Amino acid sequence: MDSETRNAAIAAACVLLVFGFAAYYLPTIMLAVGKVSTVLAALVAIVFVLGLFVVLWLRGRSQRKKGL
Repeated sequence: MDSETRNAAIAAACVLLVFGFAAYYLPTIMLAVGKVSTVLAALVAIVFVLGLFVVLWLRGRSQRKKGL
């Protein structure tokens, strides 16, 4: 495994851990926010999903610029 492949694997593991951790606690966060407003609870879920897509999109753009 060369350094570029290792760095890509480490970055993928970090993204997976962060979003996995957030997804695990997302229902608890949504229930807590839902006590204030159901609209805010829905926005929390939307921001989570959009955040995942933005991170993956940025990672793809970064890889394309490197020519990988």
